[in-house]
Amino acid sequence: MSWHPQYRSSKFRHVYGKAASKDKCYDCVPITHNINDNYFCAVNPSFIAVVTECVGGGAFLVIPIKQTGKLDPHYPRVCGHKGNVLDIKWNPFNDFVIASCSEDTTVKIWDIPNQLLKRNITTPKKELVGHSRRVGLIEWHPTADDILFSSGYDYKIMIWNLSVLGTVLSKPVKILDAHKDVVLSMSFNTNGSLLATACRDRKIRVIDPRAGTVLQEGSYKSHRVNKVLFLGNMKMLFSTGTSRWNNRQIALWDQNDLSVPLLEEDLDGSSGLLFPVYDSDTHMLYVVGKGDGNIRYYEINPEKPYLNYLMEYHSHLPQKGIGMMPKRGLDVGACEIFRFYKLIPTKSLIEPISMIVPRRSESYQEDIYPLTAAAQPALTAADWLAGIDKEPLLVSLRPRSEAVMSPPQLPDQESLTEDTKQSQQQESQGRLSVKDKQKPREIEHSRKRLKVYEILPENQQTCLSNGFDMFECPPPKTESELLQMYYRQQEEIRRLRELVIQKDIQIKQLSLELRNLCTHTDD
Repeated sequence: MSWHPQYRSSKFRHVYGKAASKDKCYDCVPITHNINDNYFCAVNPSFIAVVTECVGGGAFLVIPIKQTGKLDPHYPRVCGHKGNVLDIKWNPFNDFVIASCSEDTTVKIWDIPNQLLKRNITTPKKELVGHSRRVGLIEWHPTADDILFSSGYDYKIMIWNLSVLGTVLSKPVKILDAHKDVVLSMSFNTNGSLLATACRDRKIRVIDPRAGTVLQEGSYKSHRVNKVLFLGNMKMLFSTGTSRWNNRQIALWDQNDLSVPLLEEDLDGSSGLLFPVYDSDTHMLYVVGKGDGNIRYYEINPEKPYLNYLMEYHSHLPQKGIGMMPKRGLDVGACEIFRFYKLIPTKSLIEPISMIVPRRSESYQEDIYPLTAAAQPALTAADWLAGIDKEPLLVSLRPRSEAVMSPPQLPDQESLTEDTKQSQQQESQGRLSVKDKQKPREIEHSRKRLKVYEILPENQQTCLSNGFDMFECPPPKTESELLQMYYRQQEEIRRLRELVIQKDIQIKQLSLELRNLCTHTDD
């Protein structure tokens, strides 16, 4: 059982799940009864899409995210497939483009209008015809524009370049033929240079998608894998599955050695699938149970014990599928760090569930909202196919912040400490690198302030930023971390100014009361 009585210091230790009120749910939604082990739901800040029941073919609904309440039974659908829709995914760089795959062996790309649908959409923007059997999974590339991966029951994974002209594409740019059975799950690392797959033959594979070569392959007798997930840039994989005794099980793997898991743990004896969801910004991992109403969540660490249990969200309403809101669609004013959309077919209901960090302050909390992936591609399709890799562009979630920046290429974890030592030696000798000279003036000022703070005695380093001690965290090693520290200090300065203004007001009020009291005494 997943029970961990020990506690550790963490700003996400008290995260709790909060279900939306009835008026903020989506009611009377005919959710599909398909038994396929997929999410059946896709969400972005503009729309929520859900696979629905349809007579004579496959269809899904696209509902504006703000159109909550009861759904019109005659609400228009996207219904161009001839078979059941098995998976849907929004384009991460365009909120009005969605991909769907079906039992009719095709993948279709749809343009969604920027208003309420008035009639059914039956003509796709593009149709991808290449699989010989039904297509069960699709995934957009995380950094390259117009690159889509599809996996079918013909045991093949196909890579499509959607920037090619034409409405019907029959030739994928690459076919990955490394599997001997049906692919159950696909996941990319942060920059999309590696693809991890879970197969029905119980094997986990790490593949170079452009070369088509299998870099790592492993299976473990006591772990039958169903879903696999890259844990950002931590060089680890997380998988869910069942043990030899049919208990639901989770496992953690080193992506460079899949022979033995780093960690293996049985959760319970239920029969439903476990959907893993990872938030690389907060390093939080969510495990959503299919067929029950529970969501377990953990915090990931690069060192032992790797997986730290935080808490579990309980509900008596079982979920069939789940949708996840991108970070740019969250309510940062309510300290919401993640949001699920839970499909409840027994009640024809979609229920939003917000994961919230309890904070007293109503101002923007910089420490729980680091820079996150922007809705802009870092590469074109041609660049990625030519062998170029780039980290995703980053954006701040601070309200009215529109700056998008490209993060530096992070070195390996082993060489990071050596680079830090060298940079510290260079700074002590008073030398500035060319990269430092090219940074904005604000970053240089922020760095100078950081050096001044490091010189202060320990008893003077007591400044708290929104309940977060800035001086307990390690010094920034990258430009992104330096920017985060700079914004955090700006927020702290703003907060201190507000305190000073409040104190001035209190002083004036007290002086007026004292004057009135003196006047009253003289009378």
